[in-house]
Amino acid sequence: MNKKTRALAKQSRWFRRLHKTVAIPLVAFLFLVGITGLLLTWKNELQLKPPSKNVSQQKNLIGLQTIETIAINYIDSLKLDNTINRIDYRPYKGIAKVRFEYHFTELQINSYTGDIMSTKQRTADIIEMIHDGSIVDYLFKSDSHYTKLLYSTITSLGLILLSISGFIMWLRPKQIKNIKQKKH
Repeated sequence: MNKKTRALAKQSRWFRRLHKTVAIPLVAFLFLVGITGLLLTWKNELQLKPPSKNVSQQKNLIGLQTIETIAINYIDSLKLDNTINRIDYRPYKGIAKVRFEYHFTELQINSYTGDIMSTKQRTADIIEMIHDGSIVDYLFKSDSHYTKLLYSTITSLGLILLSISGFIMWLRPKQIKNIKQKKH
């Protein structure tokens, strides 16, 4: 083996070690990111997100304060935490979706009558939190976003390193073969 092929072979071995060193600790995270990414891609087809219901248009919409009161009273009757995360108010559809901070319940409320139209679990939100790492902050009731940043940064850098080292592991044997063929 000449000097050039020996150097390429040595680089290949180094990149294999790097690839293995990065891949083994990250395999669980990469698997989770892959699975949850796939589920998020297919969430509508798998019906992981509750469908919105349309309401026939009437004249007078009820106010956000009324919707908030209805949602809190209903969720209190279920003995769940009533801290509201957001209200997605869609007057053109005649519906308000109420999400809560400390559980994945979504209420759909008729914006004209105040009737509860549906109570669903937002499975897609759970999958998204696992996917982006914010599930850790949720489980520990932390308002910090640093866990998500750290998780996403480590996973992204790991994917970049695995992509580069994987490409080089594919390329080096071809280069070595070409050098050997030119010699003969």
